[in-house]
Amino acid sequence: MKPALIISERDNVATALEALEPGRAIDVDHRNLIVREHIPPGHKVALTDINAGDAVIKYGSAIGLATAAIAKGTHVHTHNLSSSRGRGDLEQPRATPQPGVRLAEPADPSNGFGRTEPVGGVHE
Repeated sequence: MKPALIISERDNVATALEALEPGRAIDVDHRNLIVREHIPPGHKVALTDINAGDAVIKYGSAIGLATAAIAKGTHVHTHNLSSSRGRGDLEQPRATPQPGVRLAEPADPSNGFGRTEPVGGVHE
């Protein structure tokens, strides 16, 4: 079994398919790498040096930014990677209508049933 998986040639991280221990030499799709610290299965290992502020690429796309310098062969995870994906704690940008653009009308409170009381019914 391969020790790690790269999804795209563009990736600068690989996903460990098993625990990787420091000092282990691995070949990941013809990229030679010496593991520099413990990498748990399912976590990412840096395939190249990644500077703070640089994009971390997995699946051929940026999954976040390095919050610190990440050395080749080291663990990439929440301690050195910041992502806005799936973060409910970040304020989301709000659409600002342009002059002359009408926003959608409010939804029909009766939901097509001809009444607004919160009771069940069958729509005919």
